[in-house]
Formats: sequence, structure tokens, C-alpha cells
Amino acid sequence: MPLLTQQIQDEDDQYSLVASLDNVRNLSTILKAIHFREHATCFATKNGIKVTVENAKCVQANAFIQAGIFQEFKVQEESVTFRINLTVLLDCLSIFGSSPMPGTLTALRMCYQGYGYPLMLFLEEGGVVTVCKINTQEPEETLDFDFCSTNVINKIILQSEGLREAFSELDMTSEVLQITMSPDKPYFRLSTFGNAGSSHLDYPKDSDLMEAFHCNQTQVNRYKISLLKPSTKALVLSCKGLTFSSRLECSGTISAHCSLDLLGSSNLPSSASQSARITGNEPPHLAPYHFLNNLCLSLVYLL
Repeated sequence: MPLLTQQIQDEDDQYSLVASLDNVRNLSTILKAIHFREHATCFATKNGIKVTVENAKCVQANAFIQAGIFQEFKVQEESVTFRINLTVLLDCLSIFGSSPMPGTLTALRMCYQGYGYPLMLFLEEGGVVTVCKINTQEPEETLDFDFCSTNVINKIILQSEGLREAFSELDMTSEVLQITMSPDKPYFRLSTFGNAGSSHLDYPKDSDLMEAFHCNQTQVNRYKISLLKPSTKALVLSCKGLTFSSRLECSGTISAHCSLDLLGSSNLPSSASQSARITGNEPPHLAPYHFLNNLCLSLVYLL
């Protein structure tokens, strides 16, 4: 990003957060997957950025972008937190159009000076630079889910395409989705109860779509479909062959993780199975998450 680098490199010291990408679509894609509310809370540490969206304190969606994804990533403080209008942010990221010409990439340099200052976006495509300033707000307190491994009683990892097909076949006139996990048959079952009656989809533990099956006890819980619908965005965006991981806690809280592939990034690991973990002195909200291709989505649902 030579043009942007020349223009604002000397001003880096005044910013609490500086991040650069050679392909803005990577960031835009993952943010679209959690865009079911207007505002989001952004957390940044030296290890990466987490963007959180909540709905009625019942569902929480998180997009994690590890520092290695960025061509440049600097955080001057231990952590940087602010609230932003996600709709406006996505509009700015696609200011050059959501479908660029083949071989054309939109580069991004994102700068944040600190509390009370706007988030500044420098976008460049074909030598043309656009500067966007988005007002930030006081961050709101988000739910802190303590997914201690001792509380997780069941864990299932499915290929994304299998779950996408399930959501297309289930009766969405149902108010609830019932999830059954059991060490015995039916092992993993999704059930709906709509206008046309009840429907069930069963996944044997030895199914080709089942990457991992760890179930310690039978548990049946129901969740409002209206709150589960945000996960369908992540499933649509996830690539064939990547996985969707679901963890169920003894309280009935369910956590779903979906990995997304990246487009045209020079910082991708050599293997798609390579994983990375955020470690270090970051706050707890960035500690327990693993990444495939350094990018991860997490959705948490309460009963």
C-alpha cells in the first residue's frame, strides 16, 4: 500500500490502533456474517481484533481477526475498545463497490486515535484514495461467557455444508429449534415443530459429515429460531470442507464456531488445517479461541 503508507506513516505514533490490509474484502466478509444488529463493540489487543454483536442479551456473535492477517498491525495500549455503527462501517468498506474487477484489490489502512476520536479508514484502489471518518461511541458492557472446559459436556464438529443443508430442509415456521445430543441414538438430532408438523434430521456419529463427536450425556434443549438465524449467514459464507463446531454447556448455553476462508491474502498459512491460538496477556474475551486460517466466527446462545 505505497500511497497510503507515504501519506500517514509519520503520524502512526498518535494512533492507539493501526491496521492495514491489502484486500478489504477479507474484513468485510467476516463482518457481514455477524451483521444482524446496527452497532458492534470492537476490542483490539496486540494479538488481534474481536468484533462483538449482541441481540437482547440472548445471542452473541463474535468475529475474530488475528493480527497475522494484517500486513501491518500496531496496538499502542494493552487493549483498545470502542463501539461503532456496523452498518456504516460496512458501507465504507465497500465504497469502491462490493464486486471489484478481476485482479483489482481495495487496500485498507485503519487508524484509531483513542477515546472520543473517530475511526479513520483510508481505502485505496487503482491509485484513488478515499478517507472515511466514522464516529465512535462509549463501549457497552458485553456478556462474558465463561466456557470453562470442565462445564462443556458435549462437543460436535460438523462440516459446514452438512449444516447448511440442514437449515434449508428444516421447517422455519417453527418457533424453536430443538437440539438433541446423546452418546446413543439418535446421537445428534435437529428438530422443528412447524405448521406442517414436526420434522427431524439425524446425524450418526460415524457420518461422513461428522468431523468429531464427543458426547458425555444426553441433553435436549430448545432455542428460538429467530435468535439462531444469524448463524445461517456464517454458514453461507463458510467454504466447503471447513468446519462448524458446537459446544454445549451443562447450563444449556451453546457455543458455535465457524471457520471462514480468506480471499487473496498473502498472509495465509500454507495449510488450511494449520491452526493458531491467541495467547499472551490479552483479556479473557480473546483467550480461548482457536483459528483456522487465522479467522473465526463464534456465536453463543442462551436458553
